Amino acid sequence: MDALDIITDLDNVIPFFQPIFSADEHRVIGYEILGRYKGNEEIESLGPFFLDDQIPDEYRLEVDNTVLSKALDMAVDLDKDVLLFINRDADILMQDHGEQFLQMLQQYEEKGISLNRIVLEISKLNYKGEFDHLDHLLNYYKTFGMKVAIDNVANDNNQLDRIGQLGPDIIKVDLKALRSTATGPAFQDVLYSLSLLARKIGATLLFENIEMVFQLQFAWKNGGRYYQGFYLCTPCDHFVGRDILKDRLKNEFHSFIVSEKKKLESLYSMTENFQVTMQEYLTRYRKIIDYEELLKALVKHMNDIAFRVYICDEDGFQKTPNFFFTGGEWKIQREYLQKNWSWRPYFLENIIKMRYEQKGILSDLYSDIETGETIRTFSYPVNANDYLFIDFSYSFLYQHDGLL
Repeated sequence: MDALDIITDLDNVIPFFQPIFSADEHRVIGYEILGRYKGNEEIESLGPFFLDDQIPDEYRLEVDNTVLSKALDMAVDLDKDVLLFINRDADILMQDHGEQFLQMLQQYEEKGISLNRIVLEISKLNYKGEFDHLDHLLNYYKTFGMKVAIDNVANDNNQLDRIGQLGPDIIKVDLKALRSTATGPAFQDVLYSLSLLARKIGATLLFENIEMVFQLQFAWKNGGRYYQGFYLCTPCDHFVGRDILKDRLKNEFHSFIVSEKKKLESLYSMTENFQVTMQEYLTRYRKIIDYEELLKALVKHMNDIAFRVYICDEDGFQKTPNFFFTGGEWKIQREYLQKNWSWRPYFLENIIKMRYEQKGILSDLYSDIETGETIRTFSYPVNANDYLFIDFSYSFLYQHDGLL
């Protein structure tokens, strides 16, 4: 694709639209505007053109504006609540402090496209200029009702520290990497963290590049409200019916709900079983006063379940050594005596919860600091002041449906 061929043939530069669907309504809530070029033989994506830093900025800007103006001409007759997602390179946008972009949108506001329907996607947060200047511009746009989305999150960890500072309305998460068998738990952990961050700052998660049903399920499970990708609908040169996938999405989400409820019921049942088992063991060994001796008795029942067992007081100070299962036997790690774990997330919250409910708690999945394995921890009140912690091994979790 030759840049001069495109810039001298703007009549054949056209917009394509990729629908974005919502989890709450199961219908189209917006479109991402994409650039295409009608060549002699086929329609080509303008993505490589826009991403090529060797092409002069004024060429890319002119083609970008051509795509946008044609798209907005077509969007005038859309429902008044349909969002329009517009990609812009931060460096090019800032050349005139975003004035030309805003003026174009204001012209179409007079034709009925309200600025509160515009979502500006910043696709390049490794902006070469001063971030404070970019932040100022984006906040200025927001005063007109425009929304801001951060693009390509989770593919570039350097962007994560920008999210809180920018305070975007929408965070776009690319799920392309989820298709790779080489993608490890760390990638999914990043996405889980993003869902927590989005909730904290009041942003909406939009998952893109959904090409298979398991990616849609992953997006749904991790707090995604909006979805786009070839699995749902490919980009095209026209607007589709808003309810085109309503029945299909309703059925697929129902299957996700059934699966998740089954897993949660399994976790609840497993927690109750551990609760009963620990009550029985502690009753059986109630005459053992010394905690280290108590653990020696308890771990005999846990060879195939746990790899680490210890007792802490309510402030997080360890009152026993670690009992660590390795090489087919339990070893005592005395160096852990009096270590404090109150700094761990949810530690004190769970202590208070166990104190008031007098019940054990099964943690969510997390990576163990020392072994790197994916584990869960079962915590249980020994008495009013001290608490037993049992770290379940990955092999045990793998063997029990619903624990992974």
